[in-house]
Amino acid sequence: MNLILLFPEELGADGTARITGRRARHVHDVHRARVGDELVVGLRDGATGRGTVLAVAADEVRLAVALVDVPPPPAGIDLLLAMPRPKVLRRVLQSAASLGAKRLVLVNAARVEKSYFDTPFLAPEEIERNLVLGLEQARDTVLPEVLVRPRFRPFVEDELDTLWPREVFGRLLAHPADAPGLGAPDAPRVGPAAVVAIGPEGGWVPFETGLLEARGFARFGLGPRVLRVEAAVAFAFGQLLLARAFGTGR
Repeated sequence: MNLILLFPEELGADGTARITGRRARHVHDVHRARVGDELVVGLRDGATGRGTVLAVAADEVRLAVALVDVPPPPAGIDLLLAMPRPKVLRRVLQSAASLGAKRLVLVNAARVEKSYFDTPFLAPEEIERNLVLGLEQARDTVLPEVLVRPRFRPFVEDELDTLWPREVFGRLLAHPADAPGLGAPDAPRVGPAAVVAIGPEGGWVPFETGLLEARGFARFGLGPRVLRVEAAVAFAFGQLLLARAFGTGR
């Protein structure tokens, strides 16, 4: 835990905070904090700073909080992601939050099992729990928005343009080795805001790629290997950030 994420209801008017449960146990057992120690803290959707330990026990920690810094900037990359397997979903949510995505849409696809949408890991409290774990890792405080859409075509046709207007967001379609990587001269250029569509481990089917490409999604490749979804997300983020930094593509 690189940052202790505080929630508004935990922060008192006197600038102190009281945390319990998992975070308190981590401070007690892992940080082995003592009175007077300083820890990195942040307020959900707000500033970051330092928390000075006032009292520490296995089940409760009190901190004097000074929030003076801004969280890291968002990556400027949103995800349109075919619903992964439930056990993978937890890791994907954590990774997306850690990488700086601020919107993630989980959508159905032909190669996604319908039972995936029945997983308890889609409960709002479970989604938030995994996002918080990702934010703590990255010392971020701003929770991404997560939307679940079990019907692919209605989402693409009716909602996609509202969420990601073409004049603001570049649209990119991660696909296997039949497309150039983003470092190639003929690859699509990555602007300051982008949405990347990543399919299931079996890939998008032609109908799905056709529907996305008809709405301006440009293909790029993730190399010759078939990647697990959580690896593809991290790989795609790395490619996009590097291409943006060096201005490669057309």
